[in-house]
Amino acid sequence: MAHAISTWCEDKKMAKGKNVLTTGDVAKICNVAPRTVSKWFDNGQLKGYRIPGSKDRRIPVSELIRFMKQNNMPTTALPIGKIRVLMVDGYTNAVSALAEDLRNKADYDVQTVASSFETGVVAQKFAPHVILINLLAEDIDAANICKSIRNDEGLQTIKIIAIANQLSDSEAAALLQRGFDGYVSTPADSTEVIKKIEETIAIIY
Repeated sequence: MAHAISTWCEDKKMAKGKNVLTTGDVAKICNVAPRTVSKWFDNGQLKGYRIPGSKDRRIPVSELIRFMKQNNMPTTALPIGKIRVLMVDGYTNAVSALAEDLRNKADYDVQTVASSFETGVVAQKFAPHVILINLLAEDIDAANICKSIRNDEGLQTIKIIAIANQLSDSEAAALLQRGFDGYVSTPADSTEVIKKIEETIAIIY
């Protein structure tokens, strides 16, 4: 019974979707034995990293997708589920309206936070595919959030999109160099935001 409950819980987690997978997760998705996945990892075919102090391997979803496409393997079993979006902004009516539009128009799973600290905590639990950061919001250190996400091996596959005033070419280039994956100009129309999210996610999926 305990094993059945554990298996059910793992299946629920897989259904929700994760950014980083275990060799067991990959084995289920690819319908192979875990030792086969370990072999792919050890010979460099499938890239990832080891948990410090253990032999456990972790494979980013984006890397698994690359591997599966390269080897003509079907990706229908990937644990993507709904696209998860984390919005980093103040709790204003505009933010609530945009979040609701993303849920209703694109069927995204959306959560909102209002501080840099909340962003890190929620990102770990929610495992978003995309983080939307309003560069104009008070009490939001966008540069530090981006740096923290990029330095966390478990979160590196997250795409980060800025909401900003109209930027010059040099300003947009500087934003990309700092680790952002793109930006949307204010006022942020939900149609444009959805388009940018879809474009950014398409790079991975």
